[in-house]
Amino acid sequence: MKALEYIVLKSKGPRTRSIDSGGPFASPMATSASAGSTEVEITQASLSPSDVSALERDRDVRAVAPKMPMLLIEPASIDESAPATVNTNWGVKAVKADTSPFDGSGIVVAVLDTGIDPAHEAFSGMELVQRNFTSESDNDTNGHGTHCAGTIFGRDVDGTRIGVATGVSKALIGKVLGAGGGDSATIANSIQWALKEGANVISMSLGMDFPGYVDFLIKEEGLDPKPATSIALEGYRANVNFFRELSDFVRVSSAFNQGSILIAAAGNESKRPSFEIAVAPPAASAGILSVAAVGESGSGFSIGSFSNSKVDVAGPGVDIISAKPGGGLVSMSGTSMAAPHVAGVAALWGQKLLSLPGGTLSTEAFSSKVLGMSVFDPLASNLTVEEVGQGLVQAPQ
Repeated sequence: MKALEYIVLKSKGPRTRSIDSGGPFASPMATSASAGSTEVEITQASLSPSDVSALERDRDVRAVAPKMPMLLIEPASIDESAPATVNTNWGVKAVKADTSPFDGSGIVVAVLDTGIDPAHEAFSGMELVQRNFTSESDNDTNGHGTHCAGTIFGRDVDGTRIGVATGVSKALIGKVLGAGGGDSATIANSIQWALKEGANVISMSLGMDFPGYVDFLIKEEGLDPKPATSIALEGYRANVNFFRELSDFVRVSSAFNQGSILIAAAGNESKRPSFEIAVAPPAASAGILSVAAVGESGSGFSIGSFSNSKVDVAGPGVDIISAKPGGGLVSMSGTSMAAPHVAGVAALWGQKLLSLPGGTLSTEAFSSKVLGMSVFDPLASNLTVEEVGQGLVQAPQ
């Protein structure tokens, strides 16, 4: 087989090796950064199997993974005609952002998605730092990124509150997905860009296209389906490890820079009650909070029929009203709508942590508050930890 495109994560400072935690995605080259490893370098290269083996023996290389396709986590449903008949989006109330004394002021949020409509009234007065990682136009032509951004920090639209953290004044908007999707190299580079720009919260509503990579190996590399699937599974495992190592860098670097938290949608491939699908990269990687979607029901918030399992937390993700390109509002459902709620709540906790005497931000503090303050009480009694993780996120009161 000819050389494939890979992404390489290399430490630029001293580090120490740690014992791998094991499990189905354990890596023989898994490492943990030392206190001095505050910088990493992400590169792309066309590598043969022997090249990969050589890199895996390099003590400065933390992860090597084939560049795999990433796709937008498409909404499970969209209602273009949904009227803004409420003063506050139900999701904002469900996470208790409407009663929180915090609004996310001073926290920088990054949205890695399809871009944004910067002219929408939901983002009026904000500092939007845009970076286009695609070959398409800079702004959002899909609507997904605008909707997600609106849920995190959007200002009121036509008298309706759509945003969780409406005091966020600076947002980093990475357009990482075009009409044909993106790839894991782009996502890794965009995370690094967001961190360099000072992001405290990074929200991603995207996932790996495993079937697409299998098809690529069959059609472009001429492999039979069985070896193609096997190679794709190895690539999947390597990408899980890659993003785990990248998130570990985020954790360690927070001791020297700003604290940051990575949040990703779990995916919409499940069809309950027939079957459930587990989360895929990047949400599947340790160190990235994976988010399930819940919706309103008569017996407490229930899991979305589409929501993938084995998650960390849950957020409102059914019939969520938020901004749409060109102005106005639209209703969407999906874990893509749940992840922004968690990102918004994280921004509120970030502000509270900074407001404490001697307050500082760290990745551990972020995670402990978002996870530790999540609750099961408002959820339907039949939900499990695999379905909703630690429960529904809650804003600081």
